Amino acid sequence: MQINQKSDVALYQQIAEAFKAQILSGELKSGDYLPSVRALAADLKLSVVTTLKAYEQLTQEGLISSKAGKGYYVNEQDEEMIREQHIRIVEENLQKALDAAKIANVSDEEVFIILKTLMEV
Repeated sequence: MQINQKSDVALYQQIAEAFKAQILSGELKSGDYLPSVRALAADLKLSVVTTLKAYEQLTQEGLISSKAGKGYYVNEQDEEMIREQHIRIVEENLQKALDAAKIANVSDEEVFIILKTLMEV
């Protein structure tokens, strides 16, 4: 896992997003245990509070749970929920692209051409 100390994105958010991507891609599967909070903090050279905050965010999103004395593990994922998460990511990225296109005065037609070209690649 790569954490960018100079990023505008909070460290705990970077950790949560990295695990979330692994869960949604199927790299981490239902029942898989995540590294302990302390072990992850040591590996990333961050505070335990930062890693705990990332795990708490993933817990709130329903992606992971904790077992007393065992740590955090990946919850079983609902296929429809995973699809919705991916759609949300696509929407967020498309919105960023549309915002950039607007700033650059790119027409709707040009945006469609760009999108179609990218889809064909």
